[in-house]
Parts: sequence; structure tokens; C-alpha cells
Amino acid sequence: MASGFFAILDDIAALMDDVAVASKLATKKTAGILGDDLAVNAEKATGFLSSRELPVLWAITKGSFLNKLIILPIIFGLNWLFPAAIKIILVIGGLYLAYEGAEKIIEFFFHKNDHKTEHEEALDVMDDPIAAEKAKVKSAITTDFILSLEIVIIALGSVLDQPLLNQILTVTVVSIIATVGVYGIVALIVRMDDAGYKLQKKSKKEGGILFNIGQLLINMLPWVIKILGVVGTIALILVAGGIFLHNVENLHHLVEDLPTPAIVNEFGAGIIGGLLMVILISIGKKIISLFKK
Repeated sequence: MASGFFAILDDIAALMDDVAVASKLATKKTAGILGDDLAVNAEKATGFLSSRELPVLWAITKGSFLNKLIILPIIFGLNWLFPAAIKIILVIGGLYLAYEGAEKIIEFFFHKNDHKTEHEEALDVMDDPIAAEKAKVKSAITTDFILSLEIVIIALGSVLDQPLLNQILTVTVVSIIATVGVYGIVALIVRMDDAGYKLQKKSKKEGGILFNIGQLLINMLPWVIKILGVVGTIALILVAGGIFLHNVENLHHLVEDLPTPAIVNEFGAGIIGGLLMVILISIGKKIISLFKK
């Protein structure tokens, strides 16, 4: 009886060891997407009142966990029943990311002072802080869903040669690491200024080491947010372009012989896909508005 119990423990230990090794490999393969996820979500989680930053971030984090709870069983089910559907879902998600990134670029260059653009609905809710907060949280959770989808699929792809239980445990571990790691770092970023103020309060004199470090954190935050805004937009385009090139066979063959670096090809594919989506959605909105009239 005792020997049987210890044999079970030994099997569990061996399983955990296999999962740990597989999780390390899968995390390495998803590192690039995790970096993009961080940049995109840090940008989306900023711009709120200081008192609302952590509640908003917590709402997005809960949404991210819910996304993964939805994605994991669907992906495992599709991988078993209809593997081709995973590529189709990825490409659709890539089109959404490309659209979001291209839309931001167009707005930056052409609609800086235009208060009645395609975003009129989003701009109208900015007068209502609660509605604006809900809209931004919803946008962040939607974007997280697409990025989480790619993280889960890449993690699963790295352990397809493993038994099903190992696959489930490994992808689950990577999903948890992705959520906790990304949003933990985002929380540190958005609270930089508060940390700076606390250091200044603890400083015995103005101009001391703690005071200067605190002032540096306070001064850095606006620049970090601006940089993350730019990096987040570029990340959306790159992730989308990578999805297109890796999952649309004709596009993959079209660029594989080009002398340009992979990152340039991915950005090009992402921006072209995004611009096409902006055009199609703009036409769709105009057609819908005509029917409403």
C-alpha cells in the first residue's frame, strides 16, 4: 500500500518535472509575444486618474484570466477536431490587431484636431469618465484576447509531441505566467509616480538621494507612457504581420525570398492588412449609415 502511494508521488514528481521543462521551452517561444503583450496593455492601462489605475488594471487582469479560461478548452478542442480552424481564428484576430494599429496611426497623422472622425462614439464617451473607463477596459480585454490566443497556440505548438495531460498543464502554466507577469509589470509602470512621491516623503531633505530618485520616477512616467503608446502600436502591427506571414501560405512564399529582414516583412504585412481593414470598415460604416437614413 505504502509502496503504491510513493509510486504515485514519484509519477507526479516526474510529471511536474516534464511540465516544468516544457513550460520553460514554451515560455521562451512566446517571449516575443509576451513583450508585445506588455507594450500594448501597458499603453491601454494608462491615462486614468491615479485612484482608478489599480482598479482598472485589476478589471483588465480579471478579463485576461477569463479570456484564457475561454481560449484553453476551445483551442484544445479545435486542435483535436479541426486543427485548420486554429489558423483561421488566428488570421481573423490578426486582422483585428492590424486594424487597431493602423487606425491609431491614421488618427495620429490625420485626425489630431478632428473631433468628429470615425471615433465619434469613442470621443463622445470621454465626457463621461465612467463610460470612458468601461470603453477602454473593454478595448484592452478584447486586444488581450487576441494576444492570449496567439500565446496559447504558440505554447501548444511547442508541446504537441507530449502526452495530452502534459500539453494541458504546460499551456495552463504558460497562460498564468503570461497574465501575472505582464500585468504585474504593468502595475509597476503605472504606479511609478506614486512610488516617486513616497520616496520624496521619506527623504530627509530636498535634493537627497531618495528625493532625486523619486523625482526621476515622477519625471519618467509621462515619457514611459508616450514610449509605450508608440511601442504598443508598433507591436500591434508586428504581431498582426507575423500572424499573416506564418499562417497564410501564399504570403509566406511571397516574402520568404525577399532580402529584407523578417521584422520589416512583418511590419509591411501588418500595415497593409490594417489599412485594408480600415478602408473596408469605413465603407461598411457608410453603407450602414445610408440604410439607417
